[in-house]
Amino acid sequence: MTHSLERLQKVIAQSGVTSRRKAEKLIVDGKVKVNDKTVTELGSKVSLHDNIDVNGVRLEKEEPVYYILYKPRGVISSVQDDKDRKVVTDYLGEIPERIYPIGRLDYDTSGILLLTNDGEFANLLMHPRYGIDKVYVAKIKGIPDKRELNTLRKGVRSEGDLLKIIRYKILETDRQKNSMILEMTLHEGKNKHIRRMMDVLGYPVSKLKRERYGLLTLKGMQPGDYRRLTPHEVKKMRLSARDEIVD
Repeated sequence: MTHSLERLQKVIAQSGVTSRRKAEKLIVDGKVKVNDKTVTELGSKVSLHDNIDVNGVRLEKEEPVYYILYKPRGVISSVQDDKDRKVVTDYLGEIPERIYPIGRLDYDTSGILLLTNDGEFANLLMHPRYGIDKVYVAKIKGIPDKRELNTLRKGVRSEGDLLKIIRYKILETDRQKNSMILEMTLHEGKNKHIRRMMDVLGYPVSKLKRERYGLLTLKGMQPGDYRRLTPHEVKKMRLSARDEIVD
């Protein structure tokens, strides 16, 4: 939020409470109050000084923030863990805003993870229909042929899910060690997507890293490093989505 007027549904989404689409439904259903008055008209605008209640709960007023973390292996993509394991927010120091990860990386997967308190931005990047590239590099056991690799673009079934990639590139083949390093691009990532996919083909993943998220890379970063995204990067990430929401 800024000090200028913003659409009510956008402010609700940016608070992290819900997506913009669900925020619109809450408004229409009479579940939203501004300064103790129920607002049901979409497009209503509010300022930073207005008090907003959603389902009887007051929104906390936070400026939207955006971070990139080089997540190490052996870390949970969450803000807390009931088994007392290390979580991604442990690496971000004393940040006053309540941020949360955009999507997730598996416990044993390293690489780019984005964190924010902007629910609308998170929804924009996570939804597969927006077409944001997520690029992974995987070291696998065994050497599949091109026919098998092409199967990944068509998709394979695992536990009722259709798992597929957009494209792949062979980075290295080591016949002596019977291994291959593959670059794979996804738009949608289900739980353990790449690992499950390669298990179906019989080529288990021994190491996995997310190298790129849209235009963002890990350049100059080491595992555990984090930084704030620049306003230019945030804008470019929004524009790179196919169905950019325009105010």
